[in-house]
Amino acid sequence: MKPNSRWLMISIGLGILLNPLNSSMIAVAIANLQHVYNLEYTAVSWIIFAFYIASAIAQPVMGKAGDLFGRRNIFLAGLVVAFIASLLAPLSPSFGWLIVFRIMQSIGTSMMVAIGMAIIRIHVTEKQATALSVLAIFLSGAAALGPFVGGILIHWWDWQAIFLVNIPFAVASFILAYRTIPRDEPPAAAANGMSLRTWWRFIDAPGILLFAAGLIALLVGLLSAKSSGHISSSHAVAILFGLVILIAFVRHELKAASPFIPLRTFAKYPALTWVNVEFILVNMLFYSLFFGLPSYLQMVRHISELHTGMLMLSLGLCSLIASPIAGRWIDKSGPRPVLLVSAVLLTFGSIWVVTMDSASSLIGLCLALAVFGFGSGFNNVGMQAALFKSSPKEMIGVSSGLFMTSRYFGTILASLLLSVIMGDKFSTAGFQTLGIVLMVIALCLVMISWRRRESGQLQEQGRS
Repeated sequence: MKPNSRWLMISIGLGILLNPLNSSMIAVAIANLQHVYNLEYTAVSWIIFAFYIASAIAQPVMGKAGDLFGRRNIFLAGLVVAFIASLLAPLSPSFGWLIVFRIMQSIGTSMMVAIGMAIIRIHVTEKQATALSVLAIFLSGAAALGPFVGGILIHWWDWQAIFLVNIPFAVASFILAYRTIPRDEPPAAAANGMSLRTWWRFIDAPGILLFAAGLIALLVGLLSAKSSGHISSSHAVAILFGLVILIAFVRHELKAASPFIPLRTFAKYPALTWVNVEFILVNMLFYSLFFGLPSYLQMVRHISELHTGMLMLSLGLCSLIASPIAGRWIDKSGPRPVLLVSAVLLTFGSIWVVTMDSASSLIGLCLALAVFGFGSGFNNVGMQAALFKSSPKEMIGVSSGLFMTSRYFGTILASLLLSVIMGDKFSTAGFQTLGIVLMVIALCLVMISWRRRESGQLQEQGRS
């Protein structure tokens, strides 16, 4: 890989790691925030939901904006937004304001993730699977190391530190990105004369509003019903309203000239559809454990934030080790065998969750997290390689946005699953129930990976 490509990847990596880092550091801060703001788990979980709903919306929108206004400009603007949000969040006078700055942070970091992947896809042409493995080190490594970093920061300072730690990364990424990201050829002729109404249609603002309103209403209804212990008429109305709005969203997207989520694309490219379905399931499985385990360890096993973060470190280190191995493996054999091995590892890890109880040793916990870490590291690189093989080059920005939206949708489902199973009180029995659900998801991943078409067929379709 050329030196210029390496510095370009470092500049992109330092920016895109902010999204998974901030989505994962919060895992060890939930119990602390519950205490500080005197909130139940279902209420404080909105700091997770808000981040991922905003990310799910921002990813495809920013993919379009990058095609129109230039990917370099959007990437640099995202760094500025993330920098400002990280400065303001520690000053939040209430939990509501913290949610606002968390959403702002999500939008800023989302401006970088899909755009960063597209920049690498366009400007790094040699050994792309290896390049993807480097990006995966930043993405999965930051996500997996987040609880460890967050545990140290909260132990020595307080929850405000998990926002302030973003500042040096944002500054370093901005300086390097400004120097290394090639300037885009002006796509901007259309952008300069675009009216507000045209831009409104281009980003599909009605589709965005329907998606957000339907998802939020559905989550409010389900979480409120779980918190109160029964489904009242108001809860039923909220759930029904959310479902109706989401159905209206699907109908709108099928008719829209420039849809927020191009659902017709899935019918045209079935391999791309399966990549996104698999990615939803993977993230639902991984983040159910990722958010659930730290809270379980702190609330049930009474382990401190620092030691919880240290235990989660085995997950991060094994994910980091697995990523470059997967990159080299994919360069030789394609993504199929890597994804199959990943699914098997995640199945074994899920079986451990089912057998765990309050007396389980911490050494066994570290070994199980190591299995999850290797499975996650293989999967992250394998899924990105499968995405690029199944997506035509001319729509890689849209495909990357859809891919990341699938990730956030899976994470939202993971948070919802945790809230439904655990409610406001974590327990060993609840965590074992969660393990059964995760095992079923992992077995589905094994079947999907086993039936996946050979990488050559995927590549042929991606080039068509």
